[in-house]
Amino acid sequence: MQNLVLRSREPDTRFEVVRVFSDQPAARGLAVAREFDIPTQTVAARDFAARAAYDAALGAAVAAVDPALVVLAGFMRILSREFLRNFPGRVMNIHPSLLPKYPGLHTHERVLAAGEREHGCTVHFVTEELDAGPLIVQGRVVIGPTDDGAQLAARVQAQEHRIYPLAIEWFCAGRLEQRDAQAWLDGEPLLEPVQLAPIGN
Repeated sequence: MQNLVLRSREPDTRFEVVRVFSDQPAARGLAVAREFDIPTQTVAARDFAARAAYDAALGAAVAAVDPALVVLAGFMRILSREFLRNFPGRVMNIHPSLLPKYPGLHTHERVLAAGEREHGCTVHFVTEELDAGPLIVQGRVVIGPTDDGAQLAARVQAQEHRIYPLAIEWFCAGRLEQRDAQAWLDGEPLLEPVQLAPIGN
């Protein structure tokens, strides 16, 4: 999130971070946002007896800002149909694997345990199915023979800092959209996600 805020303030950037939401009142991202004078808002799930009530409240809070794009950065709750229907084709996430491989948690450790030679991250549009929305762009890293989870995570994060702002820029420039359960870039369907050059070990 901090990387996106910093990128948003560079010259000629097409996007602005207008508010940061969290379901955790003590989330570090809220403190970071306040340091940059960005309004923050907490919608805590523990304040709601039912999931549907929470999703409705979160959706209403985000919709009140009227965002062009909802960007997930460290928000670990799965978003429901009730939330997503407020923002059709306008919710984006980044995942630390080369989707569709390794959805879910602990991707770096799982990739190493599987003996993969390559790892990375993927920006995708968000749908109801976890980590299964239309793929937009991927950044790859080469896995070295002595890599551990921490080393791999650091290199993947470097790629995350490259590809997430890029996808947001494409969207805000009108070049990228979700149409018919597919990501489209420059008027053409993305049959495969855009690939950035790998980062070595």
